[in-house]
Amino acid sequence: MPIMAGCIIAGIALTSPAHHAATMFDREQTVELSGEIVEFQWTSPHVWIQINVENESGELVEWSVEGSVPNRLYRAGWRPTTFQPGDRVTIHAAPMRNGAPAALFIGAKLSDGSTLGRFEELSGD
Repeated sequence: MPIMAGCIIAGIALTSPAHHAATMFDREQTVELSGEIVEFQWTSPHVWIQINVENESGELVEWSVEGSVPNRLYRAGWRPTTFQPGDRVTIHAAPMRNGAPAALFIGAKLSDGSTLGRFEELSGD
């Protein structure tokens, strides 16, 4: 039995660093990103949405928005085709603490008016 316990502990120790904490995101703040989808990466361990957003100077800035795991999103109705390059979208997200153009997905409103995640809760729609 001690060998089995040692194997379990070693397995946990080896796999736990593989998943990162979301502490780099400021969950007390929300940014609204309106723009055009560049790419939707349906990958494990997290999906990524690349979106071009115009900044205050009128320049396009590509933001990287981290989503949940594909399995959970699939059960919620998402598909690898949910976001297509060129789609217009508005995303609510928790920004990076260091000001980099990256954020953690909260919700989105698609060009057809449908929403994903917790978009309505934050926008009052």
